[in-house]
Amino acid sequence: MANYTTLEIVQENPNSAVFYLYLNRPSHRNALSRDFFTEFPRALSSLDQNSDVNVIVLSGAGNHFCAGIDLKTLTSISDQFVSGDRGRAGEKFRREIKELQEAITAIERCRKPVVASIHGACIGGGVDIVTACDIRYCSKDAFFSVKEVDLAITADLGTLQRLPSIVGYGNALELALTGRTFSSSEAKELGLVSRVFGSREELDNGVRVVAEGIGLKSPLAVRGTKAVLQRSRELNVEQGLDYVATWNSAMLLSDDLSEAVSAYAQKRKPIFAKL
Repeated sequence: MANYTTLEIVQENPNSAVFYLYLNRPSHRNALSRDFFTEFPRALSSLDQNSDVNVIVLSGAGNHFCAGIDLKTLTSISDQFVSGDRGRAGEKFRREIKELQEAITAIERCRKPVVASIHGACIGGGVDIVTACDIRYCSKDAFFSVKEVDLAITADLGTLQRLPSIVGYGNALELALTGRTFSSSEAKELGLVSRVFGSREELDNGVRVVAEGIGLKSPLAVRGTKAVLQRSRELNVEQGLDYVATWNSAMLLSDDLSEAVSAYAQKRKPIFAKL
């Protein structure tokens, strides 16, 4: 596996199809440096192309998930565009923002499901990241904040686009305009996370069970479920049904289907080929 300065990839069990991707700047509460935005999509792509990987668990090293974008990074980016022709500087700045956005969108582009395991702080850019993930769990000590407004920034890495469909427009607007901190229990109530675990250890164990369970399912079916659900956000019901019909006409009649039916009839666990 490649070496990263801001990330770490771990396969805890050599017989498992679950791989762990850690935000790995614990001394900075995993704040997002400029290197992160280069390394993160590269790491996700490597995991996506690795046929041994069925599920990715995204977590943070140390005591926090992510404290948001590193203020030094934010300052260095803004300093690049304070002089010169304003039009050209603005065009270049837009390209820079789009590049940062693509790093987060890489989670959605990844064929494999990405499960967010959140503990401690999940602030600003951390919320951008988890709203792009497929499943979100947290520990009781987790806390969240859409913090950008307090830094005189309009959040631009995905929270304002993804959070409303998760927690509702009104709730997303209130959280984004106030920048207030909210607890793990409120995150569960809002639907931002699917479950709250009592401790970090319980979170790690619970996420492991879920991820291992998904990892044993048909990779084609899991891939299709993620792809169809993502596409359906942009479609009405009729269009969504048409899309999944087209998808399954290409993917359904696979060896995985035969294996799943045989395993069920024989009361054994199915064994699927790698994707």
